Amino acid sequence: MTAPTHPLPTGPTPGPPKPTPASVQASHPAESTPASGPAPHPARSTPASVPAPASRKGVPGPAEPGPAEPGRGAASSSLPGPAVRQRHAVDPARWPDVAAPPRASRLRTALAERVVRRALARLPLRARLAGAEDIGLGGPLMDIREPEAFFRRIGASGLIGFGESYMAGEWDAPDLVAVLTVLAGNAADLVPAPLQRLRSLWALRKPAAQLNTPEGSRENISHHYDLSNDLFALFLDGTLSYSSAVFRSLPATQDLLPAAQHRKIDLLLDAAGVGEGTRLLEIGTGWGELALRAAARGARVVSVTLSAEQRELARARIRAAGYEDRVEIRLCDYRQVSGAYDAVVSVEMIEAVGEEFWPVYFTALDRLLAPGGRVALQAITMPDDRLRASRATYTWIHKYIFPGGLLPSTEAIERVTTEHTRLRTVRRSGYGAHYAETLRLWRERFTERSAEVDALGFDAVFRRMWIFYLAYSEAGFRSGYLDVQQLLLTRDRSPAQEAL
Repeated sequence: MTAPTHPLPTGPTPGPPKPTPASVQASHPAESTPASGPAPHPARSTPASVPAPASRKGVPGPAEPGPAEPGRGAASSSLPGPAVRQRHAVDPARWPDVAAPPRASRLRTALAERVVRRALARLPLRARLAGAEDIGLGGPLMDIREPEAFFRRIGASGLIGFGESYMAGEWDAPDLVAVLTVLAGNAADLVPAPLQRLRSLWALRKPAAQLNTPEGSRENISHHYDLSNDLFALFLDGTLSYSSAVFRSLPATQDLLPAAQHRKIDLLLDAAGVGEGTRLLEIGTGWGELALRAAARGARVVSVTLSAEQRELARARIRAAGYEDRVEIRLCDYRQVSGAYDAVVSVEMIEAVGEEFWPVYFTALDRLLAPGGRVALQAITMPDDRLRASRATYTWIHKYIFPGGLLPSTEAIERVTTEHTRLRTVRRSGYGAHYAETLRLWRERFTERSAEVDALGFDAVFRRMWIFYLAYSEAGFRSGYLDVQQLLLTRDRSPAQEAL
């Protein structure tokens, strides 16, 4: 989603507070099923970095009160007028850029307000400023409780400020997904064309520390996936799959999610031809579900991950299922893998690779594939024109959810594979609406279990951040701005290339 953005960069940005969970269990806390498992990442879409909770420095104390959040407290979704908030409730040590609006010149704040007001006035929503003034053509309500702080944050850091303003409770919405869907559906037109052409002058640039070198990738992946196995278990289904499901029909319900996740996995394994005796390489283990289902087919699986937390739990699940002789899970970068495999499967992993390393990633797939082998990928994609426009921009998702991430376009995948490998896409299927539904189910479950999130040591600001991330990602798919696709790649079988 592209909205009024940041004229000038802000200072260094910490990761999200990442508390050390009270316990890291070796199985799903509620439903420990041997056949449950993997989870590459969801909307790496943009939905990639979460402010590292205080646990990076030690175990946090009891969750502190914070800004009101959807479904929690009087100031959540009734929205009759401006809400009363207490800024001191935001821990400035954990959330330095949320605790108070950043410094910004009057000129930048005024310019941001003018751009935002102009954009909102032409959108099918209703933006209410301080409970008094309404802007927009009518539609879902966006309640901007503290306009001065809201505009100042956007003036200082654009979309990062937009997200931080939500985390601070300065704006809210009874239907957050509906508001974000309107914004995502109009992303290309929110910023005036003259400012779009000057994007390189005002857009924040990605920090060099987030480059996905082997060392940087370990840190980026750990930032998100090592938050806490218990946290992810609270909102994922029993399969612990953290990627789009494929449903038989939409809309769906929570009880249908495990079967829909298995359907997604089976489609990928079928596409890759995985069966008895198949040598399978999985790049991105998640919590082990795909490896479990492949092993049940008789495959010999090597699965690689950079997340120590995921590896620990995935190994425990593999042992519980009795597949230790068929599955090996390595804490290993994809660039370090050697050997030859009949099939390579990777689910929502490319989004964490980084554009600079896309050629390296696809070259590795080509190198590791045995003659006649197949590659099956699940990837979140964005439009090619938006990729080109925003590829270097530093966003709220980078700062708080997925550091170093970038969504490819289908055209970018074609360009890289054609220029650097013998791999060619022979089949592609889209499931964007299914991802929107998956994210809705995760968001609803996360909200319902907020007390259990508190018990793990995550505070109210973290909860608002996570809800915003899930809603932000869901809106991208509901608007059609994002898609998720399953791709089947095989080698070009021309005589000249086979001779290489």
